[in-house]
Order: sequence, then structure tokens, then C-alpha cells
Amino acid sequence: MTTTRPITLLVCALGGEGGGVLTEWLVETARIAGYPAQATSIPGVAQRTGATTYYLEVFPVPLAQLGGRHPVFGLSPVPGALDALVSSELLETARQVTAGMASPDRTLVISSTARLLTTQERMQLGDGRADAAELLQLVQAFSREHQVFDMGAMAKEAGTVVSAVLLGAIAGSGLLPFERRHFEQAVRGGAPADQASGMARASLRGFDKACALVQGRQTQAAFVAQLLAPEQATAGPAPATGPTAAAVPASAPAFPEPVREMYVLGHARLVEYQGTPYADLYTQRLQSVLAAERQADPAGAHGFAITAEMARWLALWMAFDDIVRVADLKSRASRWQRVQREVKPAEADLLKVFDHFKPGIPEFAALLPAGPAERVLAWDRRRVAAGREPWALPLKVGTHTAFGMLALRTLASLKWLRVRGSRFALEQQMIARWLDGVLQGSRRDWRLGHEIALCGRLIKGYGATNERGKENLLHVLDHLAHGPDAAAAARAVAAARQAALADDAGKALDATLLQHGAPARPVKAVPIRWSRTPRGLAAGTAKAP
Repeated sequence: MTTTRPITLLVCALGGEGGGVLTEWLVETARIAGYPAQATSIPGVAQRTGATTYYLEVFPVPLAQLGGRHPVFGLSPVPGALDALVSSELLETARQVTAGMASPDRTLVISSTARLLTTQERMQLGDGRADAAELLQLVQAFSREHQVFDMGAMAKEAGTVVSAVLLGAIAGSGLLPFERRHFEQAVRGGAPADQASGMARASLRGFDKACALVQGRQTQAAFVAQLLAPEQATAGPAPATGPTAAAVPASAPAFPEPVREMYVLGHARLVEYQGTPYADLYTQRLQSVLAAERQADPAGAHGFAITAEMARWLALWMAFDDIVRVADLKSRASRWQRVQREVKPAEADLLKVFDHFKPGIPEFAALLPAGPAERVLAWDRRRVAAGREPWALPLKVGTHTAFGMLALRTLASLKWLRVRGSRFALEQQMIARWLDGVLQGSRRDWRLGHEIALCGRLIKGYGATNERGKENLLHVLDHLAHGPDAAAAARAVAAARQAALADDAGKALDATLLQHGAPARPVKAVPIRWSRTPRGLAAGTAKAP
């Protein structure tokens, strides 16, 4: 007992997430397996409504082998002396790491990527969330091993709570000297498998999913490494959930390691979106960015951050949403399966799914050549100028019916028409302008190219939000990115991007533009809509097209 130390584990959970239940399960599992264990709870207030930590110590020698002796356990965790840090929320994990609880040479960190936003994050007009990438980097830097995934989504899929998923992750990690049947018996409360309650069965579903995921991580990582760098990988069978060889393009090894994973994902997205030739265009564009960045940073001191950002935002912009893609996504078998998992219909239930659409003139004009599209759009603009609502076609489609599914699949098959449409041509022109700005900026100064690449964040959403983001990006590109001082231009572009993301109304962006000597964005005229009332005509504001 003087040479064998207890296994130490700290469980962190927010209010109502079942941290106490998880700790009881672990202690009961130790009792069933015949190992001495002790757990204490440490109430405390975190950055939200409150968090409680639970500290567990398990002596890795069965009671039967101790000859009547009993180990002396600690009551509270010692910073840097934890074997495992388990948390249901990413920022809470990072908070414990910054408190010194985790050690890079000893601690296994098991955490959910789920977030419960703080009050400070919610107060921001734009995206005020803490950077998840930075939180993950912190976890990675201060852990011997880390298992991080969206436990909230997994719990919802299994119809249970996150504590069951956490238990499965702990079991799958192999940290504790217990057999899987011991964990399952603790969850069932000692009842036989065929007599478990419905709640216990749901908890076991979540337990099974997390346990299988964590156990398969090492094999999956080896398989992905084999695809990307066969000479460095170890042999082993491919897991069923891993990517196929076809998912990794032959051009992937040409990109540096920090870019490769995002490039593979972007390429796969665009193959699905419009086919291999379109994905090859993505590859060519990204290769031009990589060449420009290597010219600006030959040593790669910045980790090829420009190319990595472009790999993400370029793929998202090139795979812009239109009625063809919406129809494709809504008519996939995977979507129907997801709906069934969420609704959980009984065997005798009939599941009906109705999708509501309201495509307008811009959506239909997007698939027409430029000439006819402009005439149709002009007709709609005249309607709005006359005080009428923009034309739209409300639809209610039953995707559970043969007719409804056939209608969506027919619309989804119009990918060949997309590339001949006016919107596709316009999107490619705007992408080319942004790409050229990144290339020119990178050749002038690495930071300028990086800031212009980050402007891809402005392209988000759909409809008016998407259009406004593209207009903001091009306005910043035209008026701030070409200043004589490259360093000053980089600072101006960064300030304008942050202002645009912080204020949807655009007032902060206009003020920033003026501050850096650029003109404010042009103001769009909003037509007046007249409506007849019992007292005569009344003026109202029409929605901007």
C-alpha cells in the first residue's frame, strides 16, 4: 500500500446534469467489482448558475487481496495529481485546467464539446462565444490524453442524460480496473438485464455509444493516419465509422499537415455538392493560396494559417445554399433516420413529416441564365416599388409521401442546371474577387493576406443576411485592403471585420470604415408600401428586397 497509489478522478458538472448520479454509479461499480473507493462532493460557484465537483479515489487492488487492511483516501483533489478530469462542458473543463488540476504527463481529460454560454458571452451583439479552438488547445496542452466529443448530442440521440454518456466514456478509456458488466450492473441498480427499467435502458444506450466511441478512437486515428501518410501508419482494420479511401483525394499529401484535414473535408463537401470537377476547382484555388503564402512565409512560421482559413471558408462559400441543396438535404435517408431518432415513434405510430417552403423570385431566378433572371428580378422589384409584397410561393410538402419525396428528389437532381444559372456565375465572380484579394494581400504582407482570408467569416446565413455579408466583404476589400501601408491595411481590415460581426445593423462597420478613411456603405432605399384603411390610405415600410 505504500507503493500503490489510488486512481484519482475529478468529475465536474453543471447544475442538473447528473454529476451526483454519475459519482454514485462509479462508487457502486467499485463496490460491485470489489475495489475500495471513496467519493466526496465539493459545492462551488462557477461562471454560470453554479457547478459542483465530485472527487473520487479508487484503490486499484481488490479488497480481497488487502487482508483486512483499508486504504486512507484523500478528501479533495490535489492540483496536478489527477489521473482523470471528467467534465460535461468545455469551458468548465478549461476552467479546471487553468486552476492547475490537469497535468500534461498524468491526466486523462474526458470532456464534452457542449457549451452553456456565460452571461458575458450572451451580452455580445455579435458572436461573443469563447473560442472553442483555443479551449481545445488548452485541453490538449495540459493532458496526457484527451477524449473530447459532443456528449450532449449523443445523450439526446440515446434518449438519456449526459451523466450516462460520461460513464461510458470513463469505462471505454480503461482508466478504472472494472469490467464493463460491473458498470452496466450499477446502472441497472442490480436488476437483471431483462428486468431493467426504461430509464436504465436509456442510460445504457448512452453508455454503450460513448464506450464504443472512446474505445474506437485509437483504431480510427490510426486508420486516418494510414490514409493521409501510409508510410507512418500502423496496420489495422478500418472501423466502420471511419472515412473511406475515396474520401481522401490524391492531392491531399500536397498540402501541409495543418491544412490537410480541413482540405479533405472541404473537398468531400464539394464533391457531394456539385461533383469532382467542381471540387478540383476548389483544389486549384487553394493551391494558389498555398503558393502565395509560401512566398510570404517560406519557413511556414505561421503554420500556414492563411491556407487553413481559406480551406474552410472557401469550401463553405463555394457550397452556397440554394433550393437545389435544400431539397437534397431534406430528402436524404439520413435526415429521415434522424427525425425518427428524435421523435421516437412507437411501432404502431405513423410518422408524418411536413416541410414548409416559401421560395421567392430570387430563388427561381438563380437557376435561370443572366438575361431571363434579370428580367424576372426587375418584374419583382417593380411589384415591391408599387407597394406590394415580394412574390413568393408558399409550399407545404409531405416528405413522408411518395409524391412529396419525388418532388424533392426531382428538385435535388437539378445540379446540372445550377452551374448554368445566374447566381452560380455571380457567386464565382465574387469568390474570385475575394481570392484575388487574399493572393495580392499575402504577397504584400502575410498578416494582410491572413486578415482578408478571415473575412470569409462574414459570409454566413442565407437570404438577406448572406447578401449583406458578401456586400460587406467586398466593400472592405475594395476600400481598405489596397492601402499603401500593408500593415495599416491589415489593421483596418481586421477592425472592419470585427465591427461587421459585432453589429448586424452595420453602424459599427460604417463608423470603422470612416475612421480608416473609407466611405460608408451605400444606403439602400426602402420603398413605401401603401395600404387602404377605413380612413383612407396609410403608409407603411415595406421589407427591403
